[in-house]
Amino acid sequence: MTAGILFTVAARDLKLARRRRIEALLPVVFFVVAASLYPFGVGPEPQMLREIASGIVWVCALLAAMLSLNTLYVADHADGSLEQMVLSRESLVLIAAGKALAHWVLTGLPLMLASPLIGLFFGMASSTIAVMTLTLLLGTPVLSLLGSVGAALTLGLRSGGVLILLLVLPLCIPVLIFGAGAVTAVDAGLSAQGHLSLLGALLLVSGLGAPWATAAALRISIAS
Repeated sequence: MTAGILFTVAARDLKLARRRRIEALLPVVFFVVAASLYPFGVGPEPQMLREIASGIVWVCALLAAMLSLNTLYVADHADGSLEQMVLSRESLVLIAAGKALAHWVLTGLPLMLASPLIGLFFGMASSTIAVMTLTLLLGTPVLSLLGSVGAALTLGLRSGGVLILLLVLPLCIPVLIFGAGAVTAVDAGLSAQGHLSLLGALLLVSGLGAPWATAAALRISIAS
């Protein structure tokens, strides 16, 4: 049992994602399009757009990250690969962590890289954009880790996508609050250290606990 299986599984999922590039690009396209539509709905007032920008970016990022969760384990379950992973001698915890890592690389990382463009679109200051990007760097892995637990719990169930949203979205609300709060604090001239520290704590807790919970949920789903 080695940590190498984590990166092996992540590399495998990334290679499979290259074969369905349109599906892989869907979350970031949704993120950019959804965030860009808000000014048309709330008006072009620059001050108002800057005030609501952090909340808009984080809500869109959260919804975009949820888009691909339903397919996280479905393909492997359909072709029997998941059963082989569960029955193998490798750590299922590390396998689950590798799947979550691949999901973050495909969704969270592009969202983080696209966020400065959205920040410029809303007229945000460079310092505020930098903090927003940092919050996404800390927060989006939490979304992938928690989403992995939800995807494992709903594996094989009807309307799994809806159930994932019902399970995962309430757990992700603290990430949304602290992520948007850090950006708002900087925009108001205050320190974002407290919000960033809480995001880091959430990342640490989810990084340590979510793979174990996912592994247990996968065993239950495969056995049922």
